[in-house]
Amino acid sequence: MMTYVIYGFVLGYIIPYMARRFAKFSPASPSESIWRLIVPTKKVRCVKCYQNKKYKELCLAYVGRSFLYGLLCAFLFVQGVKHFDNFAIHADLAFVWALLLLAEIDYKTYLLPDVVTIPLLIGGFIVAAFFGGAAESSLAAAVGYILPVFAGLLIAWKHPDAFGGGDVKLLAAIGAWLGIVPVIGTMLISCLLFGLFALIRHRREGAFGPAICSAAIIVAFYFF
Repeated sequence: MMTYVIYGFVLGYIIPYMARRFAKFSPASPSESIWRLIVPTKKVRCVKCYQNKKYKELCLAYVGRSFLYGLLCAFLFVQGVKHFDNFAIHADLAFVWALLLLAEIDYKTYLLPDVVTIPLLIGGFIVAAFFGGAAESSLAAAVGYILPVFAGLLIAWKHPDAFGGGDVKLLAAIGAWLGIVPVIGTMLISCLLFGLFALIRHRREGAFGPAICSAAIIVAFYFF
């Protein structure tokens, strides 16, 4: 179990770093995103910047956020080992980690990059096919894609950007992983979570991805 704690903490700790990298060059093509994520740009050292009090505070906040993500990811990995099927445990944990990453990226950039959502969708198909559930996975992905599109049509006259393209692809990926009923539950819970976030922050607009990812994790652990 300790292996999963360490494994989860390290992977969680790098999530803010990866989201920060995406924030610097997004939007970009999938190939450019991967290249610039693997090969960071050279830093220009500035002594005055490093000595600046505000810069130090930002660095401290960044490290603190990384530490919190590490603890959260470690906790979810431990719970996942107890909850998910042992035959697909690594795939399920990768799914949870990808949701955390997408939540942070969307929170920072208001974008859900295809370089993460599309492989997540394909991964759901592959895992489902391996366990004999390819048909249900495909149908659930279609439901995850179509329902928010139709829901968006009903409120497009007032909220044209209620569901972005990234949100729809993310829901399709969640459907491919979890199934038809869980993806519908994810949509409903995400709307409740987004409303709660908006009420707390006193803002009607914001990134919808974190609510979707949080709802998917809740559904995966408690209803799947």
